[in-house]
Amino acid sequence: MATADVTVMGAGVFGLSVAYACARRGARVQVIDPNGVAAGSSGGVVGALAPHVPENWNEKKAFQFESLINAEQFWAEISERTGADVGYARSGRLQPLADSRAVELARARAESAADLWQGKALWEVIATDTSAWAPPSPSGFIVRDTLSALVHPRRATRALADAVIALGGTVGESGDPEGKIVWATGYAGVAELGGGGVKGQAALLAFDAKKQPQLFADALHIIPHCDGTVAIGSTTEREFDDPTTTDNQLDDVVARARASFPVLRDAPVIERWAGVRPRSRSRAPILGYHPNRPSEFVANGGFKIGFGMAPKVGHVMADFVLDGRDAIPAGFHP
Repeated sequence: MATADVTVMGAGVFGLSVAYACARRGARVQVIDPNGVAAGSSGGVVGALAPHVPENWNEKKAFQFESLINAEQFWAEISERTGADVGYARSGRLQPLADSRAVELARARAESAADLWQGKALWEVIATDTSAWAPPSPSGFIVRDTLSALVHPRRATRALADAVIALGGTVGESGDPEGKIVWATGYAGVAELGGGGVKGQAALLAFDAKKQPQLFADALHIIPHCDGTVAIGSTTEREFDDPTTTDNQLDDVVARARASFPVLRDAPVIERWAGVRPRSRSRAPILGYHPNRPSEFVANGGFKIGFGMAPKVGHVMADFVLDGRDAIPAGFHP
């Protein structure tokens, strides 16, 4: 390839989304990651594209909402360009409600969602049913939303890399940074900016629940993937010794999931995963000029919402890097 217009350092979902958006607009792009594609938290197993609660609206929630709405078209385009099944589905999500107070709060949020979600998605309180996949609910009611979606993290990230290559870019483990440089180096990069990493452990179960909605209870995401597996995640560990090992905390996650959703009681665990998610001090993504690297850029801090934010992150960063057009929310700038 001729001299690159843009070099992205980091081949996770944020870095590759930025690279793809730039390449799609005609820039010559290279992605460099010494650890390979999806070596960090983007190589996990969960893939929940879950919205924030529709209340106390702010720029972060609005940005995520728009990205989630655009996600279906974004991942369909990636699939069409590469021929890969990224496992995207706007599956919706079911959440049990513990008591009458939770039901009252959920109904108030349904009124907020009717306005904030602009009629493009639904948040509603409905009576639970007796189907095997429906979550047991002490109150007899559950929340159903139609904004939540899911994606297969490894398939999606690999397809993003292939889409960059299909547009004439390169994705490799070494190279000389050229052109405009964007740093998307995961939790190590966030640590340079005063943030850090939060370890998460997740499990993959052999259970075929394709085309079912995702479930959420006891702070756990239950994600039915397209390949006949169900992902369960995850822990939130601020302190840890080894970022890649699993332990009894994951055993507890699996036990809690089986207790909350009896349909999974006998499903065997086929993979245990651990990784560290990049978390900024504000919990928001970090987008814009890199404060420690003059004239260079940063796109990092996806934390638990990286895949959901990625389509719009790529778009606004391409605007900023290529044209200097700043549509980045003020709270996302370093």
